[in-house]
Amino acid sequence: MFFCGFMSQNRSKNVLYTEMKKETFQDEARRLRPRLTALARRYTDDADDAEDIVQDALLKLWLMHDDLQSPPDGLAMVLTRNLSIDHQRRKKLPILTPEMVETAYEEDERIERMMRVIDTLPGMQQIVLRLRHLEGMEYRDIAHITGTTETAVRKTLSRARKAVAERINKRKYDDKDRG
Repeated sequence: MFFCGFMSQNRSKNVLYTEMKKETFQDEARRLRPRLTALARRYTDDADDAEDIVQDALLKLWLMHDDLQSPPDGLAMVLTRNLSIDHQRRKKLPILTPEMVETAYEEDERIERMMRVIDTLPGMQQIVLRLRHLEGMEYRDIAHITGTTETAVRKTLSRARKAVAERINKRKYDDKDRG
């Protein structure tokens, strides 16, 4: 990379800055683009929007390239983050922070694990559990569909919940033993 040094206007501090040339900016933009895109994607959860935001951030950086110090990583990240937040506000959508995305991902994994456990239950327990918790049906409606009584539905549901809890806790225990 080619940097051209110059002294700051405040000669009493003798601070050396680097003036960013076109070639240097292009190199920096190529190097930063994947990180900036990943950052924008975490906020927007949309690849096209993320690319647009990164393009805007790089354009803003280019417009001030004469005043930029190299490397521009920090400024580029802040610009991208702010543009991502502004984009979400304009769309009037909730702002997705990286923590929120991670939490949602963990929640999805937890639900998938639970569904796999439900799939291992005996047939009637699966049916009752799915009708009650996934479909939101009332006990009397489940009893009518399954041809049983409400009391039988409650007992089956209780057994199913207990079996799911035991199997999930067993898996957590087994995972800790492996880790």
